[in-house]
Amino acid sequence: MSILKKLLVGKVSNSYKPKFNPIQKRILNIKSIWNNDHQDDNGIEKIVRLLLSSSQLLFPGIYIKYLASKIGPEYQDLIMDIYILLKVAFPFIILINELQSSVFLIYLMTYLLIETLMYIPTLIFASDLFTRPRSYKRSMLLLFFNYIEIVVSFGVLYTIGNNMNKPFEHWFDPVYFSIISSNSIGFGDYYPITTYGKMLASIQALFFLSFVILFLNFFSTKVKNKGYFDNDEIT
Repeated sequence: MSILKKLLVGKVSNSYKPKFNPIQKRILNIKSIWNNDHQDDNGIEKIVRLLLSSSQLLFPGIYIKYLASKIGPEYQDLIMDIYILLKVAFPFIILINELQSSVFLIYLMTYLLIETLMYIPTLIFASDLFTRPRSYKRSMLLLFFNYIEIVVSFGVLYTIGNNMNKPFEHWFDPVYFSIISSNSIGFGDYYPITTYGKMLASIQALFFLSFVILFLNFFSTKVKNKGYFDNDEIT
């Protein structure tokens, strides 16, 4: 059991006790944006940062992290890893089992997708929310899983209705189209013919061209602006 704990949890000091739980830290960080503790922003920039930071309270991730902190702070990363992997698996399950007809599952998947889509620009524009990660490599790995979740979730959305020039023949076909359309203009074998399909493809392309590339640049260069993963006083 100790080997499994060493593998999944790693080395964490037993004396480490966070001063605030994850929900309290989020609220304090929203206040820090409001009070311009880290950045002298105003107008539309401040409004966007406040909206992005507040949006984290509308999704389950922060509450799952809070419950994990009740078990022990060292389990927060592990529980969040499991949560992210479940979010990745969820759209695969829908596609493979052809569950697109379930309105509840589609709404739930879309809700979790929005959480991921909001998380990335939050890291860019409202990084006052986050303390410095234990590992930048882990953050990059989780970003890759976020990418997979987004691609497959969009693949599920493409299968709702007759939005393409021809029907998908295999469960992987919409995933293939989602990957190709997000990274290029596509090969022409599949393309949307309805307004809904064109809007999905446009939103996906805009998202990957702007936010993901920008966020990858942030992490790869490890830009450390004031307030960027640097709120040590509330850790």
